[in-house]
Amino acid sequence: MDEAPQGLPPGLGFLKALVTILTVVLIGGLITVIWLLVTRVPQMASQEPMLPPAINLPDGVAPQAVTLGRGWVAVVTGDDRILIYGTDGTLRQEVAVE
Repeated sequence: MDEAPQGLPPGLGFLKALVTILTVVLIGGLITVIWLLVTRVPQMASQEPMLPPAINLPDGVAPQAVTLGRGWVAVVTGDDRILIYGTDGTLRQEVAVE
């Protein structure tokens, strides 16, 4: 029987190098994405949501979440209410969350 040829064919060495470089780049990218998620997400979660400048909440009310729609802004408050404002800052509706 014939013996298997020794060494790689001429074009296969270059392909092997490209695959190795691609693997290193993918691992580096994955580590970078994980690092950014670990360092940035806790900072973003601790920040208070930003309200549009036209909206003034009642005293003592802290926003927990803000949702923007066409012509309205909904603010979920810490005291289990949803305040719906118009884009001009007028209070349209208040919903109690039970």
